[in-house]
Amino acid sequence: MDPKKKNIIILVSLIIALLAINYPFLDKALQKFLTNYESVEVERVIDGDTIKSQNQSIRLLGINSPEKGELYYTEAKEFLENEILNKTVNLEYGKERYDKYQRVLAYIFLDNTNINLKLVEKGFANFYFPSGKDNYYNKFKDAWEECINNNLNLCENSVNNCSQCIELRELSVNNQRVILYNNCSFSCDLTNWEIKDEGRKKFVFEDFVLNSGDEIEIVIGEGINSNNRLYWPGEEYVWTGTGDALFLRDEDGKLVLWESY
Repeated sequence: MDPKKKNIIILVSLIIALLAINYPFLDKALQKFLTNYESVEVERVIDGDTIKSQNQSIRLLGINSPEKGELYYTEAKEFLENEILNKTVNLEYGKERYDKYQRVLAYIFLDNTNINLKLVEKGFANFYFPSGKDNYYNKFKDAWEECINNNLNLCENSVNNCSQCIELRELSVNNQRVILYNNCSFSCDLTNWEIKDEGRKKFVFEDFVLNSGDEIEIVIGEGINSNNRLYWPGEEYVWTGTGDALFLRDEDGKLVLWESY
């Protein structure tokens, strides 16, 4: 046999042998590369959607949980602590690695369970995709709808007499406005009801009654309030072009209606 061909055969044989010996390591490395994840130990839970590992803040993707002082803040934090505190989890990254606060953005997996998704299923967070919808969006929206059906926590339906009266007539991204309508034969006191987007932006009705058959337009920006128009000050925009959701809650924080696009 040609010595050159013999050497090539030997070299190929050695490569195959090395691959066979190190297959588990290579398989694990390849899986890590393809799925874009890494493992970390959860050292602290900040709230229902933020954890810490090795002094690095990690913001859970796909969700938004209540802030301190809001309904279910404590329950969301305690749920996350019970699930993952002091445990090793896998971080799966999304479109962007960091947010504007330099927090790592990731989906948290424990034993192949998507913890972010579980928070939505249990009603401790709403779905939240500020950078646009990704491959997980439909699962998170479905989880929210399942949570609504189960009437759990943040998904608990309002029992206010006016909860069946208020309709969403319009949610306009271009005009940055919302129009609500009272379809009942009686007036509805909306004082301390709130409109919220997927994230942190919130509008609270102050001393406002929506009469039977009337509409109220809520417009983003500054202006003088009237009987048929209210202004949502302090925001340049609320409703994003990449997709968003509206949640209307009564004075007890219970869900009246929601809409996503």
